[in-house]
Amino acid sequence: MSDESRSAIRRDAAGIAAYAAAFGASFGAVSVASGLSVWQTMVLSLVMFSGASQFALVGVIGAGGAGLAAVPTALLLGVRNAFYGVPLTRILGRRSLAGPRRLVTAHLVIDETTAMAVGRDGRTAQRYAFWATGVLLFLLWNAGSLVGAVGGSAIGEPETLGLDAMIPAAFLALLWPRLRSAEGRWVAAGGALVATALIPLVPAGVPVLAAAPIAVVAGLLPRRGPEAAR
Repeated sequence: MSDESRSAIRRDAAGIAAYAAAFGASFGAVSVASGLSVWQTMVLSLVMFSGASQFALVGVIGAGGAGLAAVPTALLLGVRNAFYGVPLTRILGRRSLAGPRRLVTAHLVIDETTAMAVGRDGRTAQRYAFWATGVLLFLLWNAGSLVGAVGGSAIGEPETLGLDAMIPAAFLALLWPRLRSAEGRWVAAGGALVATALIPLVPAGVPVLAAAPIAVVAGLLPRRGPEAAR
């Protein structure tokens, strides 16, 4: 792999990591505003290392939900990372999956590292992209989380700065690209309908879990038209 290719990968990885730092700062602020301490927030970022799952967990807790509802919700969103292991196993090779290094590799398997690795040509470039993105992202995500948590802990009323709106805004940003297809819009509408109907009836966090089977069923149904040919 040429030096030019390495520089391009590092540049792309740095851009992604910079965005992650800002997003991590938002998470840190929201987490402490939801009732978690700074050290609890950092444990989540260090151990979980999954933005969507972390926002889901603190969102349920912030809404008054119990841990029994918050943890399954976070795990449900993190399940997709397991499927990334299929293409990455072939790309990274046995050396990255042997011994203790396997745990480190698995911890860095997220949306961004998978996209960077799969999007490169050649195994050497793919592996370099995975590790460069993973290490930079992990460091800056946690640095951002710490800054946000420390700063957020100094704010008495998070509502005054609009921090209470960060969680729904973050999930809307994650959902928006999925709404480009008619199927995605129907699934989102069905899930929203079920969750909204259950809000006054069940504890916080349970509506999200109850709405999840809609997406599972939709994924199992045979596709029609142009989507079936893909």
